[in-house]
Order: sequence, then C-alpha cells, then structure tokens
Amino acid sequence: MRVNLHIATILVVLLIHAAMYNTSVDGGKLIGDYSKLSGIIIPGFASTQLRAWSFLDCPYSPLDFNPLDLVWLDTTKLLSAVNCWLKCMLLDPYNQTDHPECKSRPDSGLSAITELDPGYITGPLSSVWKDWVKWCIEFGIEANSIIAVPYDWRLSPSMLEERDLYFHRLKLTFETALKLRGGPSIVFAHSLGNNVFRYFLEWLKLEIAPKHYNQWLDEHIHAYFAVGAPLLGAIETVKATFFGNTFGLPVSESSHLPPQYFSPFFLLRLLKSVIQTGLTAVTFTSLIEAFGCLSYYLVLLDLDAYSNTCLSCILARHFAGGFRKGHHTYQCEEQEFRLNYSGWPTNIVNIEIPSVRGFGAYPSVTELAQTNLSSMECGLPTQLSFSAREISDGTLFKAIEDYESDSKRLLYQLKKSYHDDPVLNPLTPWDRPPIKNVFCIYGIDSRTEVGYYFAPSGKPYPDNWITTDVIYELEGSLYSRSGNLVEGNPGAASGDDTVPYNSLSLCKNWLGPKVNITRAPQSEHDGSDVQVDLNVEHQHEEDIVPNMTRSPRVKYITYYEDSESIPGRRTAVWELDKASHRNIVRSPALMRELWLQMWHDIHPGAKSKFVTKAKRGPLRDEDCYWDYGKARCSWSEYCEYRYLFGDVHLGQSCRLKNSS
Repeated sequence: MRVNLHIATILVVLLIHAAMYNTSVDGGKLIGDYSKLSGIIIPGFASTQLRAWSFLDCPYSPLDFNPLDLVWLDTTKLLSAVNCWLKCMLLDPYNQTDHPECKSRPDSGLSAITELDPGYITGPLSSVWKDWVKWCIEFGIEANSIIAVPYDWRLSPSMLEERDLYFHRLKLTFETALKLRGGPSIVFAHSLGNNVFRYFLEWLKLEIAPKHYNQWLDEHIHAYFAVGAPLLGAIETVKATFFGNTFGLPVSESSHLPPQYFSPFFLLRLLKSVIQTGLTAVTFTSLIEAFGCLSYYLVLLDLDAYSNTCLSCILARHFAGGFRKGHHTYQCEEQEFRLNYSGWPTNIVNIEIPSVRGFGAYPSVTELAQTNLSSMECGLPTQLSFSAREISDGTLFKAIEDYESDSKRLLYQLKKSYHDDPVLNPLTPWDRPPIKNVFCIYGIDSRTEVGYYFAPSGKPYPDNWITTDVIYELEGSLYSRSGNLVEGNPGAASGDDTVPYNSLSLCKNWLGPKVNITRAPQSEHDGSDVQVDLNVEHQHEEDIVPNMTRSPRVKYITYYEDSESIPGRRTAVWELDKASHRNIVRSPALMRELWLQMWHDIHPGAKSKFVTKAKRGPLRDEDCYWDYGKARCSWSEYCEYRYLFGDVHLGQSCRLKNSS
C-alpha cells in the first residue's frame, strides 16, 4: 500500500520540526517527537484469545486439549469436542475458579486481539483489531510502540487483579512504554475495555499517593480514546442471562449451529445453541453466570444519564443495612423513585410470573410427571415491570427467585463481585477521567434493543422462558418488534445496535458549558457539506442536540469539542452515523480521523486545539475510486488511473499519485 506522498511529506516535515523540541505538554497538546508516543489497546468483550493451560483427554473425539491450544476461538474443536470445549471455558459461578479438568488463560501480544481464529476462511471472519494494526504499519508506526493488553474477559475486575495481577501489570506497561519510548501513551479502549480502564484508574488511586496521582497520569497518558463505551451498561446482557443473545448477528432463534461461528461476538447465543443440540448437560445459563464480566453490564444499568436527581442510588427498600461496605450509600429523594423508567427510554424487563406460587417456571421433566395438575388453582399470570435501577440492584432476580433457579447465583455475583468491591462503586456516576485529552467515540442511529417482554414457556429448564416482544429505539422513536410505535422516553438518537444511546452519550456530561459542534461527511469531501456551530450552550446532565441539517444519503460524523472549560484539558465527543458497535474499530473514517488528530497534536505550529474538518482527501489507495459520471478516477488532484496486474475493476486501478 502506498500513502499519498503529500501526506507523507507533511509527516516528514512534522518529524523534522518535532525533533527540534523536547517532548512536553502545553494546553493538552503534545509538543515533541512524534516517535515517542505509544499506543495501548484494551480490547472489548470476547475480543481476546484464550488458550488451554492443562491437558484434557476428550472421549469420542480425536481432538484433545493440550497446553497452549487455542480455546477461544477454535471452531474445529468447538464443533467436534463441544463438551471438552465447554469445560475449558467454564468458570465456577461463585468463586470464578477454573473447571477441575481444564483451565484457560488469555493469550498475550497483538496476535491475541487481531484474529481470534486465524485461518484462510476463519481469520477474516474473526478479525477484531487487525485492520487497526494494519493502519499503524501503513503509516510507519514502529512495532514496539503498539502494545496490546489482553485480559480474561470472563472475570470480574476484582478477580482480574486477584488472579492475574492485571492492573499491576497494566501500570507497569505504561511505565515501561514511557521508559522505552520516552513519551506518554495513547489509550484505545473498546466496549468492555473502557470499563476495565475505568477500574484501573480507580485502582491506581489506591496505589499512588493522592498528590502524585494526577502527575502520574499526565506523565504516562497523553490521550484516552473511549470507543463504544457502555457507560451505563448494555441491556442485551439481561436477555443473555435468561436464554442467550445473538449480539445482533443474523442467527435464527431456531437454528442449532449457526454459520456465524467465527464472529467474536456470538458467544452467548452460540452456547445456547450448543445446549439445544443435546451434546452437553451443562446449561447455558450456568455458563453465562460463570462469566463475572457480564454482571458489569448489569450493575451499570442503574445510572441515570440525564436525570437531575441522585444519579447513583441503591434502593434501600431492597438492600438495607450494610449492603455496601466501604462506600457511601446514596439515598435518593422520593422524586427519584417516581421518575419514569429510571431515566431510560422504557422499562427494561416486563415479565409474566405464574400465578401459582411454588410451581416454578423451570420444573424438570420428573417434576412435571409427579405434579397433580388437577389440584392446582387456575389463575392468570401476573406481569411485573422492572426499570434499569431494579435490575442493577438485583430486584428483578429477587422477584423471580421462585421461578428461576439461577437467580441466586446472579444475586451472589452482583453482591460479591461488584456491590462489595472495595475499589470501585459501580453505582456511582462515571465522571470525566482526569486525563489531559479525552475523546469519546460511538455510533448512533442504528436499531438498538432497549426493552423486553418475557413469559414462561411451559417447558422444563433451561428453556423455561420465551421472549414475547422486544422494544427497539431507532432515530429518536421507540418501536415494538411488530413495528408499532411505543410510548416512552426516547433519546434524540438511537444506539449503535448493541448499546443504547443514553448509555453511549453519557460522556456528553464531560463537556463544559460552551461547546463547538461540527458536522461533516464520513467519506472524503471538499468541505461543501460541513456545518459548524460555535459556542453552543450546554446544560450539565442534558443532551446536546445540534440544530443542523442532514442529507438522507450521507453518513456524517458530528464532533462536539470543548477545550476551554478545564484549563489545559480537551474533551471531545464524536458521533458516527450508522457505525456498528462491533465494527466501529474497523471503520476507515474513524481511523482516518484518529490519525489526523494525532498528527495535529504533534505539529509544533498548530494554532487550533482540534484538527480542522474543512476538507478530507484520500490518504490511501483504498480511498480512490472510479467516478463513472466523469469517466475518471475521483479526486483527480490526488488519484490517478494506474492498472496493475490482477485488477478486476476500474475502481481497483485508481491509486494515489506518485507525486503530490
């Protein structure tokens, strides 16, 4: 691949100028040697390879598990030795220890997060950060300046530190990068990786003297890019605890072994499908609750993004007296309890409970045969509704204890792994991290699930629940699965197909009272469709809705930027139209903007706090394409037609010019 020479020339000039300066920070902008920056990547849920760390003989299968064999994700063993595979994936739901016969540990290095199942066919289908790393290589980034910090995404954050000393090692990674490169690092975190990084910042407060905490952050972290951060959690986890989740993949509910096995985000639905095949006696819900990280999404559901009353509150009526130890127990006003849906678009769970108590929703086949149905009273089921707050504090699972056998395990995990965590109270507001430069980036206006209707299925456990309806948010409205409009509190936009909008956009609270807003097309553009609105007033804990137009055929990036409210600090929020939660890290538009912003930061003569959005030309051969209307390559100033052997269409022969 060839980088546009005029861009490369600019970069060389920048490096020459930067070499004249010592590395320092001025007003949040790095002034110094570009080569001294390091990149720290914290991957998201199920985005790290897990490898076996034991010997496991698999009966009735020629494939056994040996140390260092790939577990997550080895599709061959998953399909041919599923019982063994589940043993290597399972954790004890109470203490999160390994299965007695097999244990797995996260891989290390960039290879652990680039492709989960390397192979000619499975590699591209399981690609996560590979495109990101390719961009780094294409633009001349040194191999030792990009550092991946994989982790065991099955564990709760407290167990990550207790078992693997993960946060101690993460601190050493930052310090080693500073010593090796001579400059601070840029943190790239995706999805669950943002929750892990937040926990690290809180853990660091206990490791470093308070007067040195901010100094350590300024010396070691130049910028933090929070990509697709579920700041208030993700409600799909609720559905996963009942019976699995496709995570947005086009998998039929009735399919047993869907073809999308190679995607890194299908785990929860896959495990349900494995159970439906009858190949194992291990229940799906047991495995789900064994993953401590999933409760992280549940406890965060309590926070209210734009409520003016008591952002973090534990319902004392359910957990009174000593439920929280070592933290303040926040008490809310009565108005907070009456607030519709806890500030979310709608109640997250609406569930029908059998009217006859004692006859659960999960009877075994034996219990069904022994029950004298004629002695049972007839009655209609009771429908209960639960808000985000009542899920995060465990009220939902306490209410269905008599009908759901796994409720006790979930309640135990919520309390032990999160509510009693001595490092971080997950029910407190997520304030702006004390880092010089913070960029919060997420996709909007995709159809995203925000509520469910559950009912007993009449079948034995684990298939004892069914989904009767789903509530979606889409571009500022709420819809049911049948397409009917639903009343509620929809936001100005919708989420990224996985995380709801109010969870993603919580970081707008990090912006100050005056915000500059820019809207520009995601694709290359000449600036004619760029809209700018300066010094827009922003009320804290309220959303910012730009008064700008949209072309229905154009995908935009909307930038909210603030460099004045906190001296020497910059805060920005980027909203990418139709960017999927799982694929946003592979978005060419996002990667282009990240590079331009970093190049801007190291420019010693840069006058503005943020890079200009006035124009975006092609940076790579892939950005050039054939303009059929003009019968030539687009962007003729930068691109030219140059056929190479193997090109199969005109656009493929459009490449960057050899000279600017």
